[in-house]
Amino acid sequence: MRCRWGLGAGDPKQSAMVSLIAQQVQPQHVNQVFTGVGASRALLGQNDSVVNGLVSPTGRVGQVKISTGPLSAAAPDGIVPVETAIALLKDMGGSSVKYFPMGGLKCKDEYQYVAQACAEHDFMLEPTGGIDLQNFEEIVEIALRAGVKQVIPHIYSSIIDSASGNTRPQDVKTLLAMTKKLVG
Repeated sequence: MRCRWGLGAGDPKQSAMVSLIAQQVQPQHVNQVFTGVGASRALLGQNDSVVNGLVSPTGRVGQVKISTGPLSAAAPDGIVPVETAIALLKDMGGSSVKYFPMGGLKCKDEYQYVAQACAEHDFMLEPTGGIDLQNFEEIVEIALRAGVKQVIPHIYSSIIDSASGNTRPQDVKTLLAMTKKLVG
């Protein structure tokens, strides 16, 4: 059974809880704010689980906001070059950049830069926020074209039936077909 654990909507107040639960559950994938990556990796006690670190768009190509933690999210923005964010994530034992909130393709130029940096530094990329059936293919294709080896798009409410609260199976089939087309 595959298990993933993480933040609800990137809520930094859940960071410590995520790390503590990850220690007990040993999931394959941990969603974490930037400042929680080191704690999650240390408490996991192994390097097999994917631990992402949440960074956010800034409106400036090549720059990301890393102040996504419980205290830093309320402080003045901590903005650094994408390459610095990746190096810091690697220092803390992170596996990937969780780029959120993207708003679909609203920050396309910034996302393309992040994808190129992830490819150049052999780092996974997890595009997140506003991904739907209309933009999924382009978002994944941007990362693959840049040379990112592992892309983990996070798709949330866009494939959930609002009346029932259930995932729409046909949307999942559509996403799978798109993915197979992209990766061959």
